[in-house]
Amino acid sequence: MDKLFKLQAHKTNVRREILAGLTTFMTMAYVLAVQPSAIIGGEATLVDIAGVTISREGLMLTCALITSLITMVMAFYTNMPFALSTGMGSNFLLGFAIQGGQLSFGGAMAIILISGIIFLVLSLLGIRDVIVKMIPTNIKIAISATIGFFIAYLGFKNTGIADFSKGIAMGDFTSPAVLLSVATLILIAILHANKVPGAILIGMVASTVASIIMGLTALPTRFASLPNFSAVKPLLFNFNFKELISGSAIVFIFVCFFSDFFSTLGTVLGVAGKAGMLDENGDLPNIQKPFLVDAIGTVLGAFSGNTTVTTYVESSAGVEAGGRTGLTSLTTAIMFLISLFFAPLFLIVPAAATGPALIFVGISMISGLQNIDFSEFDDAFGPVMMLLFGIFHGSIASGISAGILAHVCIEVFTGKAKEVPVGLYILCVPLMIYFIFA
Repeated sequence: MDKLFKLQAHKTNVRREILAGLTTFMTMAYVLAVQPSAIIGGEATLVDIAGVTISREGLMLTCALITSLITMVMAFYTNMPFALSTGMGSNFLLGFAIQGGQLSFGGAMAIILISGIIFLVLSLLGIRDVIVKMIPTNIKIAISATIGFFIAYLGFKNTGIADFSKGIAMGDFTSPAVLLSVATLILIAILHANKVPGAILIGMVASTVASIIMGLTALPTRFASLPNFSAVKPLLFNFNFKELISGSAIVFIFVCFFSDFFSTLGTVLGVAGKAGMLDENGDLPNIQKPFLVDAIGTVLGAFSGNTTVTTYVESSAGVEAGGRTGLTSLTTAIMFLISLFFAPLFLIVPAAATGPALIFVGISMISGLQNIDFSEFDDAFGPVMMLLFGIFHGSIASGISAGILAHVCIEVFTGKAKEVPVGLYILCVPLMIYFIFA
């Protein structure tokens, strides 16, 4: 393991890496329940979409399979502690279109395939790397903090500590689930302050057990079952390319590609920054490798009936637990493979356990803001806009886009137009289009 993943060079060990991989899995296992719900909606177990029977079980199995496969590729090809799965943006976007009759399931997968191919071509040509390097250092520093705020936002939302249904309001603190979430957050913080290894994972396990004892989480009727792969067949190679010949399809392709591009960029830089993997300019050496894996994942995801595959912000939980190499990713991938047989058991982990973990990781990532010079308004304006848009739009892609546009705008109107790379001006065009059509 040391030779394969260069553990000593990264100042880590097998135990720490496995623990980190388990932590990442625990924080992102919710995708196995969310992905099917996003596509077919409600509590239905079977739906007929344009003559094709799509099942919740089938969507869950393909999600687990593609997550495991592409995360393994990330582990061995990049030796970085990143995990990938279906993105929470494109699945709800296309799921809404499918449920509303705008797209068939095959049409949605065709859109994902085309956006993935565009992604792959740009990665192979190295254009993504060029785009990353032309982004100013202050913007790249702010990305990590924006990711942190977004992760904390998800934690507050999922646990009910805050209510976002009508603006922003206090959650119901008479609810046992909310109180358990707060107690879990405090427990994780105390364990971490006392330098207890695996504080996040310990807190999540304790919260799950407490939730069962309190009657908030019911034990499943069965803990294991053989995967029903017949439910997967209708999802494989399900494409309807005829639906690409429309203006709305072009918009969907653009939004899916653009959201994935900047969400991946933000996540990779944010998590890498937390792991201390960035250089003095805020760049990640060999960033083209995780970019390429991400692009391949989206293409393979389309063939297997999954929406856009992207690098997950929850990877930061594993990094916080000490993960520094591909062994962390490999552990996460193996857990998703095992989840094919133990899905009923894994899915009982409640939001009261995963939410506080996300909040804690988010808090730890916000500290990057200290490296931005707020005394220089033109340097701080872009990062601040990035934070505000990312938080209030609930979107990493929106935050990064706004931050870049704000930075270019303030540079131009303060007499520094020549200091802005030409490529950044070109990038501003699709960024503005994104806000119009997203």
